[in-house]
Amino acid sequence: MSVTTHRTRPFSAHQRLPELREPAVLHEPEQAGKLLADFIQRHPRLMILTGAGVSTDSGIPDYRDGEGAWKRKQPVQHQDFMENRHIRQRYWGRSLIGWPVMRNATPNPAHYHIADLEQRNHATLVVTQNVDRLHQKAGTQAVSDLHGRADEVRCMSCEYRCTRDAMHERCADLNPGFGHYRARTAPDGDADLEVDFSGFRLADCPRCDGILKPDVVFFGDYAPRQRVLSARDALKESDGLLVIGSSLMVYSGFRFCRYAKDLKKPIATLNLGRTRAEELADLKLNASIGGTLKASLDQL
Repeated sequence: MSVTTHRTRPFSAHQRLPELREPAVLHEPEQAGKLLADFIQRHPRLMILTGAGVSTDSGIPDYRDGEGAWKRKQPVQHQDFMENRHIRQRYWGRSLIGWPVMRNATPNPAHYHIADLEQRNHATLVVTQNVDRLHQKAGTQAVSDLHGRADEVRCMSCEYRCTRDAMHERCADLNPGFGHYRARTAPDGDADLEVDFSGFRLADCPRCDGILKPDVVFFGDYAPRQRVLSARDALKESDGLLVIGSSLMVYSGFRFCRYAKDLKKPIATLNLGRTRAEELADLKLNASIGGTLKASLDQL
């Protein structure tokens, strides 16, 4: 079957995981590391796909539990953000608390281990579903930010761009009364703050008064087609696919497992908990990410 696509499927395409016939095995890092090292030795040039599980040790929460179910309410939808002023007020109000946590996050050992895999020529490309830029901070050179980057903001009308920090400062200046709020951090620069946002003053585009939005793919939006095609081309040139820290519940990431099967490329998954690729993966490792990667690198 051909893997050529003319339209990317929506980021919000979710399907229920099939029931496992028996419980997933929890591997010890040393055991998982040996299995992963053997996979890499047999398939030395891999495309690596990463998800939220890679960044949780950096203090950035993830969306799902080990069974692939939501831990919290679903994040903001693209169309709702564009059409509803109150939702934009709520988003940017909560961002005053949540963004500094993401901005100040630093790479954890898993990010550095993945950079090490690239330095050893075991990674053709790292495709990340994360928007935190921690792979780049850890030194990985070939990174595709599949869902964009949270540190940049763009106007949805005229393509004006600014840094997220500049947007944060504008929102803080316009809304000094929000500076005293505290709340639990949520994924992707959000926070679990529930107050009256009706008086929150929005910072609109200084050029055209258009809607400003983080340069990320919100749920219900589409992963940019060229980004998907470039990643698929990298997969074609690779010996296999290694998925790290993703449940693959979102189709924009899961599609690469489908592509790999169509291309007859082997698939390995390393994740704490179940993934959507249980029936597709050749190697399924349910283990700690940082410990497994370290044990694997020690044997390569």
